[in-house]
Amino acid sequence: MNYDLCLHLDAKDPAILALVLRNAENYLNGLPGESFQLDVVANGGGATLFAAEGPEFNEARAKVAGLMRRGVRFKVCANALAEHGIDHARLWPGCQVVPAGLVEVVRLQREGFAYIKP
Repeated sequence: MNYDLCLHLDAKDPAILALVLRNAENYLNGLPGESFQLDVVANGGGATLFAAEGPEFNEARAKVAGLMRRGVRFKVCANALAEHGIDHARLWPGCQVVPAGLVEVVRLQREGFAYIKP
């Protein structure tokens, strides 16, 4: 059975980011011993959250880093970053830039990833 999953974040809302991170952690914990890929794709306003600074984002940054250590890939839309004037260098460490977030979501779906948008 294929357990590959894409979580999609397009809202500039720290509460939704927290939900996505919690869902990712729960998914990993719920499939011990299974082999699968979990990708978080952020576009639109959601992309801006992965460049956010300040103490209010310390917990989210730490959770992202921990999820990356467990194999989760965080992909951020280059189009959204450009639209919001965010340089790629400002992204949290380990985040990957993809040319277009929506295209990445569709690509993952075509590869058999399940798709969830909170």
